[in-house]
Amino acid sequence: MATSGIVGGSTIDVQSLVSQLVAAERAPLDAQLARANTKITTQISATSALLGALSSFQSALTGLRTTTVFSGRSTASTDATIATASAASTAVPGRYDIEVEQLATSHQISSVAFVDGSSSVVGNGQLTISLGSTSFSVNIESTANTLADVRNAINQASDNPGVTATIINAADGAHLVLTSTQTGSANTIQVTASGDLSQLEYTAQNQANYTQLRAAQDAIVRVAGYETVSPTNVVENVIDGVSINLLKAEPGTTVSIDVTYNKTAAKEKVNQFVAAYNQLRGVISSLGSYNAATQTGGPMLGDSLLTGIDAEIRRTLSSPVGEAGGGAVQTLADIGITTQANGTLKVDEVKLSAALDNHFDAVSRLFGTEETGVAARLYTQIGDRLADGAALDTRTDSLQAQKRALEKKAADNEVRMNLVRQAYLKQFTALDTLLSSLSATSAYLGQQIDSLPKWSND
Repeated sequence: MATSGIVGGSTIDVQSLVSQLVAAERAPLDAQLARANTKITTQISATSALLGALSSFQSALTGLRTTTVFSGRSTASTDATIATASAASTAVPGRYDIEVEQLATSHQISSVAFVDGSSSVVGNGQLTISLGSTSFSVNIESTANTLADVRNAINQASDNPGVTATIINAADGAHLVLTSTQTGSANTIQVTASGDLSQLEYTAQNQANYTQLRAAQDAIVRVAGYETVSPTNVVENVIDGVSINLLKAEPGTTVSIDVTYNKTAAKEKVNQFVAAYNQLRGVISSLGSYNAATQTGGPMLGDSLLTGIDAEIRRTLSSPVGEAGGGAVQTLADIGITTQANGTLKVDEVKLSAALDNHFDAVSRLFGTEETGVAARLYTQIGDRLADGAALDTRTDSLQAQKRALEKKAADNEVRMNLVRQAYLKQFTALDTLLSSLSATSAYLGQQIDSLPKWSND
């Protein structure tokens, strides 16, 4: 019967017929576009995977492309309760003997007792407090003139160079305790007073109002037999590149500080390099693979861009670095890094440890010598591959342009198919109307014929 909405009474299903005709006409181009789109999408995904793998590998190379990455130093103390140390990359490995005669301390003084506790009224005026060569002043007003107010004024002073005030409540009353936050003999506390505050004064000439709880003194340490005085308990560069932390005074006791190459950190970086390369190798192998059993290849099988990158990296990994110095270490194989049958790298931990023990600087130059070190060269080469306008960048732009062209072609085809559908609908609707009309005429003629008188031969 006729489709709803179409005038006529024929038995043609116009909508179904038109849909089948349009589907048949668009099927070849749809299939072609689908194949092309799948291919482009696969290529875009493959190129993105390669870009990501190269970028990750380059990031892993950052920590190896200069010799300074191997310049870390480890320190150890024979008695960490007396002294420890840290070392910069400039420190020369060796053992250094020290003797801590005296620790640096900060000045601390305690006032006489105020029997009414922290609420004791101390008077009005101005206190000028000195810490070494720096001083600040606080005004004590009549509205806030208790011992607690004095404490608060000192602690809240914006120009306070490092004097803290506390109140100690003892059996005889409250004591104002002033403490320097800075060690060293130069950082002594002095207090001068005006107005009614003379009972809080403390100077070299007047120390009756306070008891010295701790003297301000410098640290005294002997390094390799030579005496050094320091205002703090961190002694810098008595040994070049070494910072010594003094923890306890033990006159007559010698503590040894060992400064060594940080071989543990260096080994970790080498193993990280191998792991990062093996991840890249996995991506490259997958993209360029061929499965003989299924007779299917990777998305970049035979691609000159992939094979060119692969060959360049392999050459760098196997090339000797003469600048590493000495014949013992010139290639990765010399430090125990070799290539396996599947193209990945493997580390011989024993050989690597021996190389770091005996040729530490040469190992660092093998990786980080500018322009010629393995990591330095790889970093530059990969950077060139990832640069704007390089082959990978151009390939990506081209693939994206092709994908956009396919999308436009599909959209244009959709428009064309809509026009074809409308043309078919118009054509078959007219045919349906004509058939309906003919059917009606046929029915009418049949009725007329049936109504004619019957002729008889009788």
